[in-house]
Amino acid sequence: MESLVSRDRFWRGRRVFLTGHTGFKGSWLALWLSELGADVHGYALQPPTAPALFDVLGLQERIAATTIADIRDGDAFVSAMRQARPEVVFHLAAQPLVRHSYDAPVETFAVNVTGTVNLLEAVRATDTVRAVVNVTTDKCYLNREWVWPYRENEPLGGHDPYSASKACSELVTASYRRSFLASAGVRVASARAGNVIGGGDWAADRLVPDFLRAIDSGGTLVIRAPDATRPWQHVLEPLAGYLNLAQRLLGDDGDAFAEAWNFGPDDADARPVRWIADYLCRETPGARWQHDGSRQPHEAGVLKLDSSKAKSRLGWKPRWGLEDALASTLAWHRAWRADADMVAFSLEQIAGYDPAGDVAG
Repeated sequence: MESLVSRDRFWRGRRVFLTGHTGFKGSWLALWLSELGADVHGYALQPPTAPALFDVLGLQERIAATTIADIRDGDAFVSAMRQARPEVVFHLAAQPLVRHSYDAPVETFAVNVTGTVNLLEAVRATDTVRAVVNVTTDKCYLNREWVWPYRENEPLGGHDPYSASKACSELVTASYRRSFLASAGVRVASARAGNVIGGGDWAADRLVPDFLRAIDSGGTLVIRAPDATRPWQHVLEPLAGYLNLAQRLLGDDGDAFAEAWNFGPDDADARPVRWIADYLCRETPGARWQHDGSRQPHEAGVLKLDSSKAKSRLGWKPRWGLEDALASTLAWHRAWRADADMVAFSLEQIAGYDPAGDVAG
């Protein structure tokens, strides 16, 4: 049975096309896949930050190939995918920031919607692809600001351009699956994760990276919305879900898994921003935070994910609680500041998260 095959055995030698591999989540996934022995072909822009996890981990040398190009360039997309001849495609490339989407709505919709169209057109043009996992976001749901977690059958929506663009990406994915790809034998799924944290994230306007920058500079963390509640999780949690989902898509009954999936933390780990800030300050002597009370663009107040379907049908479940996730993130950053071997350290964290290397997550 496919679900019982170890990750190592399943991925060894398998050709994978990974978009966004120079970003935070993409770099962790590229490292994990390369360690599993997959033949990884990346497609992305240059690393979005300096420093960047892609560079820290030396991924240029660890994976099979890197194409530096824009997902808005459909011709380049098709050419790169045809050359890679992958069996599995993970789509992580995106404009991922809510606040930046207010400043650059045209860019956000072009990258997140047209980029998805270009991806799926490239899949149509490449006869080796058997499975696609399009990574969107927990923010794709029509947010009603209620306390109940959202399930995969809830209406899609989005107040800000980022959230709306990801809801559109979900609609594009469903349309291509029904109109073209299912009949061609390509299983297409989408994955909706929570607010990920972990070592190596230097993005702007994210709580934990902002905290670490403040600590490194001797400054004070400034928080926009201390009472906003989010489904926090370590980056390895959803990545394990993506790997699990892709493996199921390639199984004999893969058609049954070609749909949308939530990969969120347990309900107890959907915490307000101030809880995270207080925890980080307790664990870091001298750290402090303050509230920025100025007028801010709209962001969701309460957001939770119901991952019951993934737990029941995929056998996936969160392994690290929020305190474990935060402790692992702080440990990674401290090791990096101490000039440790970050490839070895990151692989140790992966092994600690997934000691058996099994698909059940």
